Amino acid sequence: MVTATVREWHDEKGWGVLDSPETPGGCWGHYSHIQMEGFHTLSPGQRVDLQWEAPGFKQDGYDYRAVNIVPRPA
Repeated sequence: MVTATVREWHDEKGWGVLDSPETPGGCWGHYSHIQMEGFHTLSPGQRVDLQWEAPGFKQDGYDYRAVNIVPRPA
């Protein structure tokens, strides 16, 4: 996993974009990838641990897709 920062999160759609040094241009993430019970949303600027994949197709315009997102303690 790498440390990433939430760039934007769309609560109403349940997805957002996370930035890390390993995912240039951003990584698409969905609330179903969040690995903490009760978390369905993230906040811009929030730090998370991120496991990602490059699935070979763009997801909403992004080359990387989250597999696991773990919110970091504040």
